[in-house]
Amino acid sequence: MITFNADEVFEMAEQIERNGAAFYRKAAENFRGLDLSKVLLDLAAMEDDHERTFRAMRLELPPKLRTEEKFDPTGEGALYLHAMVQGKVFDPKAQPARELAGAEKPRDILRAAIEMEKNSIVFYLTVRKMVRLLASQSRIDDIIEQELGHVATLSKQLAAAGN
Repeated sequence: MITFNADEVFEMAEQIERNGAAFYRKAAENFRGLDLSKVLLDLAAMEDDHERTFRAMRLELPPKLRTEEKFDPTGEGALYLHAMVQGKVFDPKAQPARELAGAEKPRDILRAAIEMEKNSIVFYLTVRKMVRLLASQSRIDDIIEQELGHVATLSKQLAAAGN
């Protein structure tokens, strides 16, 4: 089984946030002049902030934790990450923005964004469980709360778009 150290896990989190920001920016282009465009651009800016937070957390890791393979004391997180890397959960390296053709309806974008946010929440809950540093856990909790807020925002937009 593949094992992950903290540095690799935080790099995955950074990639997820980069991909999310790119998705929101590209989707916003489809709806220029509409309220949805502003919402999507605001979400992109929040994802940029999350990426910076994860980068800072990765850089703050003590050298031992950065490379330690026993990052996950219970082993459950490693099983989840292994399934994720194999594409059984979701692919953190996938670039959802590339899948946008420009003809998507608002509800299609919103549904895809909600799914993307839910995937990231599950990933961050797993990461939080694996992280031993309380300061990092608190920062991950903050990001999870913000991602939950993104789902709520997107869900309101979806309701307004008529499902």
